Amino acid sequence: MKRRALLLAAGALACVRAAAAAPAGRDIIGDVSRIVAPNGVQENFTLHIGGIDQWIYTRGQDRGNPLLLFVHGGPASPSAPTMWLYQRPLEEYFTVVNYDQRGAGRTYLDNDADAVRPTLRIGQFVDDAVEIARAVARRYGKRKVILVGHSWGTVVGMRAVLAHPELFHAYVGIGQVISMLDNEKVSFDFALAQARREGNRQAVKELEAIAPYPGDTPITRERIIVERTWAQHYGGLAAYRGDFAYYFNAPLLSPEYDDRAVQAIDKGSLLTLERVLNEWLMVDFKPVARFPVPVVMFMGRHDYTTPSGPTAAWLAKVRAPYKRAVWFENSAHLVQFEEPGKTLVSLLEYVRPLAKD
Repeated sequence: MKRRALLLAAGALACVRAAAAAPAGRDIIGDVSRIVAPNGVQENFTLHIGGIDQWIYTRGQDRGNPLLLFVHGGPASPSAPTMWLYQRPLEEYFTVVNYDQRGAGRTYLDNDADAVRPTLRIGQFVDDAVEIARAVARRYGKRKVILVGHSWGTVVGMRAVLAHPELFHAYVGIGQVISMLDNEKVSFDFALAQARREGNRQAVKELEAIAPYPGDTPITRERIIVERTWAQHYGGLAAYRGDFAYYFNAPLLSPEYDDRAVQAIDKGSLLTLERVLNEWLMVDFKPVARFPVPVVMFMGRHDYTTPSGPTAAWLAKVRAPYKRAVWFENSAHLVQFEEPGKTLVSLLEYVRPLAKD
């Protein structure tokens, strides 16, 4: 009994000491997610791509797995500080590469914004993605990579694949952009219909003030904000909820980002959007009738940020070596966050078999 009491006392003292020295949330998440498998890979580094240093983040439990390159959305909303929310299970089956695009996150911090500003064109983002795909394929001994794009990243990703199909096993679009003008109209119509149904006079007033939308009036940042505010209020970003702070707060716990890098996210977004907005609004993949590699679309049933309807219509018509539509019934725009289990299963069932090195 005496020995047991001593052990309990020692355990209690250890708990007190541990509590006094409790690590911050970032440290805990970093420790839990640390890759220790003998053949695993976990490294953050920069590559000099397109004249600037760009941050790369690679994680995987087995270097023998297929290489998956993720092109984040935004513009300038880096995936690295939010990947801890959903990515860990994927790392058992893929070596996953994220990168901070020019003007985004840690890449924004490590380069002179005034020098980068003139280079913020869609074509340059595409060239960057192609060069990063080549570089990581060489680094990890792969012939090709799987390219996954999310939201804005689908514009970059689709163009990269169309320009250099020889680099890619397959393309996966999440929150795919087919036609920005079509998307904006669908989102606006959804938001206005929901507001009228609910009797939300403020929303109706604000939305009617920018009608017809997009119409022939220039699509300014201010008009987009009105449309997006109400479409997302009615669940167009995160299904069934107008509150999606978890997504924007996730970087605060990221082991990849410190406070300075978190603060850079908004700065990079403002820098990038002002430069690419007009070009982005003109994006239209509807004329693409033949796609050169297998294409899989992950579509949120409730997505009214980049609505899924135009994507489904395009996919039904396009000719490709292989194509698949995967509907996520309980997701909007943040598919990988909202249904991470189905994201993993869908990648394993429809995409991983396409990666044959």
